[in-house]
Amino acid sequence: MTEVVPLDLDLRVVRYFLAVADQANFSRAAAALRVGQPSLSRQIRGLEQQLGVRLFHRTPQGAQLTEAGHAFAPKARILLRAAGDAAAAARATAEPGSISIGYTPGLVITAATRELRRRHPEVTVRTTYLGWRRPAEALLDRQVDAVVTRAPFPADRLRITHLYDEPRVLVVPLDHRLAGQPFAVLADIADEPLQWVPGLDPTSNAFWRLEPRPDGRPAPTGPAMNTLDDTWEFVAAGDTLAVATRGHVDTTRTDLALIPLRGVAPSRVVLATRTEDSSLLDAFRQYAREQLVA
Repeated sequence: MTEVVPLDLDLRVVRYFLAVADQANFSRAAAALRVGQPSLSRQIRGLEQQLGVRLFHRTPQGAQLTEAGHAFAPKARILLRAAGDAAAAARATAEPGSISIGYTPGLVITAATRELRRRHPEVTVRTTYLGWRRPAEALLDRQVDAVVTRAPFPADRLRITHLYDEPRVLVVPLDHRLAGQPFAVLADIADEPLQWVPGLDPTSNAFWRLEPRPDGRPAPTGPAMNTLDDTWEFVAAGDTLAVATRGHVDTTRTDLALIPLRGVAPSRVVLATRTEDSSLLDAFRQYAREQLVA
């Protein structure tokens, strides 16, 4: 009988693989992970050699999962969550001495984290900018303990605390036909392209692209937005319009106009945590409610 040699997978490299899979691009994944792209490419090649299969089709346009990559990705997520659960079970035997809080673009959490540090000086408080990464996955993979973010997003197995609402606005170039109008409605932009974000979950992309439209048609698709700075450059150039909140928009940009959107629900800013709780998470939840307001 042939002996099966167990694979000794590096969880850090597995996380790197999932970042490339989510971003469909090595350079964007490297930026999100804050590692060099050559190093990331070497790590992924090493993982492919270890598994004996190619995980990505590499093209000038990005990186697409191969059949083997598609098969590996869901198991890789389970593997990372199992590792996180094991670490959490060990930590749960002691009073927590640290907390990691994530946040997503356009949100400021300083007031709540400052209050947490003031009231609990014995605790190490770390903050992590998640960029466009999916908040649910950051929590379930135990990269962070709490996330301040905007709904909607898949929230199974999470506890959601509503903090406040932000109206959505239409962002247009300063010379656009709608600039200066007191408000806009969906009919005004029926044929206008809108932004989309690679790797963002479909629920969130649909929310920010105002889909489905009343007539059932999808919104025309504009360029891919990898960062907020990309968004404002494309909008200012007239390549697309964008739906955002005032908190998203760079106030130094004088080449953009913001128009209130009428007839669409506001963006809900929430605190998301895993369902297991601790006194430290309870404290941060209280400070977030008190300190983080529109």
